[in-house]
Amino acid sequence: MTCPSCWISFCSNGCASLAASSSSSHTPWSCRALAHLRTFAVADADLLFQANFLIAALNLAAVSSPSFLRLMSLQGLSSENPSPETLNLHSFISSVPPPKGLECGVSLEMTSALLAKDKQNAFGLMEPFREDKERSVRAYGIYPTASFFNHDCLPNACRFDYLDGPDGKNTDIIIRAIHDIPQEREVCLSYFPVNWVYADRQRRLSEDYGFVCKCDRCEVEKNWKDDDDDDAGEEEGMEEEDGDDSDERMNGSDDGDFPHAYFFVRYLCDRENCGGTLAPLPTSPDGMPSDVMECNVCGRLRKEEDLDGDGAEDN
Repeated sequence: MTCPSCWISFCSNGCASLAASSSSSHTPWSCRALAHLRTFAVADADLLFQANFLIAALNLAAVSSPSFLRLMSLQGLSSENPSPETLNLHSFISSVPPPKGLECGVSLEMTSALLAKDKQNAFGLMEPFREDKERSVRAYGIYPTASFFNHDCLPNACRFDYLDGPDGKNTDIIIRAIHDIPQEREVCLSYFPVNWVYADRQRRLSEDYGFVCKCDRCEVEKNWKDDDDDDAGEEEGMEEEDGDDSDERMNGSDDGDFPHAYFFVRYLCDRENCGGTLAPLPTSPDGMPSDVMECNVCGRLRKEEDLDGDGAEDN
């Protein structure tokens, strides 16, 4: 279903009806702002996503001040030297009459801070898995509570989302423990697929989240290669070489060099072009833990006793 005013598409009639309520994300103000966005020259898809986020964030300020304050409390600060993209986006959002409650307008500092919070806290919601096609992001969403989970390159929990589920639940995400977690141990997620090589992981964490990872896995893998910082023109070949080297270690051929090989044998989905993480299904109503593991990417189900063998059960 498509809104006739701003031409925004909804995933279902139920979603459209919910959006039409007076306290939702698709208020008359946001509809006018989205219609105005169509006249704003945005060639870059990422800038278009960010412009949509700014509209949603300011609309949130009008319909739910507590929720907006919670958004503003998340990690991400305004930049002292805004990028040209930030200035361009601020120019757009400033050209839209502000919603009720923000009649004073939106400052460049607020625009910059909101964009930083989007970058550092948004979860990518992916297209359905297909073996013959690389997955792409279909949407982004900020889940304030889930944003407090820190990163680890060998996580003890992972995220499941069900975008194609029934109306009313298809925007939920669920965090499940991958295995038993000792008391007082922090629950951590991986911010990207766990089979990424060291150089790619460090690059993403530095560019998007502003930190260098020093988890146990990274402390081991940083010594595997000493040419990670060579010329950009050599990076593609290096990454292929790193990937081959990583595969050998992840399959347990050299446990002395890679003491975490067991994690990849037991908890990394081996389905072609997947790279997902396995976690047990929720406990039964009587409190019994499940012995069936589910992949958080392709949805494949495997019994625990089959993890070291060839047996598997597909959804």
